[in-house]
Amino acid sequence: MEFLRTPAHRFLNLPDYPFAPHHVQVGSPALRMHYVDEGPRNGPVVLMMHGEPSWSYLYRHMIPVCVKAGQRVIAPDLIGFGKSDKPTRITDYTYARHVAWVRDLIVQLNLRDITLVCQDWGSLIGLRLAAENEERFARIALSNGMLPTGEQHFPAAFKMWRTFARVSPWFPISGILAVGTRRTLTTRERAAYDAPFPTAKHQAGARAFPALVPSSLADPASAANIAAWEVLKRWEKPFLLAFSNGDPITRGGDGYVSERVPGTKGQPHVTLRGGHFVQEDSPVEFATAVNELIARAAR
Repeated sequence: MEFLRTPAHRFLNLPDYPFAPHHVQVGSPALRMHYVDEGPRNGPVVLMMHGEPSWSYLYRHMIPVCVKAGQRVIAPDLIGFGKSDKPTRITDYTYARHVAWVRDLIVQLNLRDITLVCQDWGSLIGLRLAAENEERFARIALSNGMLPTGEQHFPAAFKMWRTFARVSPWFPISGILAVGTRRTLTTRERAAYDAPFPTAKHQAGARAFPALVPSSLADPASAANIAAWEVLKRWEKPFLLAFSNGDPITRGGDGYVSERVPGTKGQPHVTLRGGHFVQEDSPVEFATAVNELIARAAR
């Protein structure tokens, strides 16, 4: 498998991202996965999972809020994103491989009693991991995401996005982030989102994701996701919904989940202000909801 590693100088002087780098080798052939690891090593583990086409930079304003409350925050860069290695062929990326790569990280770090915080593709991977490794996960906070099986209806906005990712010769990473964020990203913030992707070859992972969302029962990931839903339908652990009020792609997903996951019952779900990338629009509010979710379990 041919892969690229974004030069380190691309990540110098990123605004509001002072976090020391950490790495593990995942998969076979081995690839280097980068992750943020902040807060006390004996603190409650919060696993923050980013989606498409972002990286752990997305959580830069949430990480300090959770660390201040005593949590240990792990925020990985998915393979193909951020400071992690980037296979250069779109066909190198599969749903199953993404799940396995992050599972390798969790096992190597021996993470337990995990609070999963996930959005976008972070939820497609994270919810699968939680369902398949129940003993390691204690609670979930889901925002603007879903675990599709191929049976659900996709909004027109997603279908347009999937086509764009497949055929457009131009794939502006920071522009995509800007469209999905209500507030205006600064020039330096946009540069930080572009930093991992100096060439088109570095973008293969970002290009691959939309087509990997199961859109029919014939999809290779459909059966595994259906099995994961069987676990989630009896999930009694706390499951918080923190969707935004301005995301055309995942609108209504919170209702779908709340009808099916028993752990959502009685939780103080929140509607956050923002677009698809709610971590940019309401980071403190989202992080505070996560902290309160953990604190309720400690009472």
